[in-house]
Amino acid sequence: MLETLKTACLEVRKSIMDLVGTSQGNMKMGPGAGGDISRKIDLVAEKTVIDIINNSGANPTIIGEECGTIKGNDSGYIIMDAIDGTTNVTRAIPFNCCSLAYSTDSTLSSVVDAAVIDIARGDLYYASKAKGAFLNGNKITVRKNENINEDDIIAGINISGVSPDLLNSISPIITKLNHIRIFGANALELCFLARGFLDVFMDFRDKIRPTDMAAAILIAREAGGIVLDKKGDSLDSEIAFGNRFSFVALSDMKIYDLLGIQSNTN
Repeated sequence: MLETLKTACLEVRKSIMDLVGTSQGNMKMGPGAGGDISRKIDLVAEKTVIDIINNSGANPTIIGEECGTIKGNDSGYIIMDAIDGTTNVTRAIPFNCCSLAYSTDSTLSSVVDAAVIDIARGDLYYASKAKGAFLNGNKITVRKNENINEDDIIAGINISGVSPDLLNSISPIITKLNHIRIFGANALELCFLARGFLDVFMDFRDKIRPTDMAAAILIAREAGGIVLDKKGDSLDSEIAFGNRFSFVALSDMKIYDLLGIQSNTN
């Protein structure tokens, strides 16, 4: 299944490159299953993935951002965000990705294969459970720093549309950070953590869907990263379409304690 996911990622990139940043690609096609307005470029990307899966001979249940749940006859699930960072794509901002995962059961912890392609750059991230994480064929690991301090940390934190109460709650974390980056595609930001560009990535808004993050969570963990829920436990979730969660992904638990994350998110 991993090879099928990788192929689908590559084909999505080919299928949408001429639509990136165009009025045609940005055409509104009505609300998707997740409630957001689907753009033409989303639907083209999602159809590409579905066609690749169907042509592979497999028939798993497909859970997608736009299509919702397509019941299959096989066991297992494809968890798909055919374009993560649609707003960036519509403005031709070069930070967006296609995110695909395969799970043997209905939880994030059951994901065994994952692939994420950086649409702008063409970088292909992938992982299989207990086999490590890779970027363009080369093994990757999170950044480790035995003497890390607050000045060393490069952090991502998604605060788009955050409520005033939540912003106030997490402000002690934010004020400790001198290097914050917000790029606009959570799955790709987690891949940046997996390759050592970021030290921590956080989203406490209770808005993230399993489709957004299923692939990237496996890639981050296989690269040596830690992915927790807002209570500080190892993140898991049912992959049912309506589920939402918060998370923090780190290269090292020292960062969790250094920033006082648990005391400011519960």
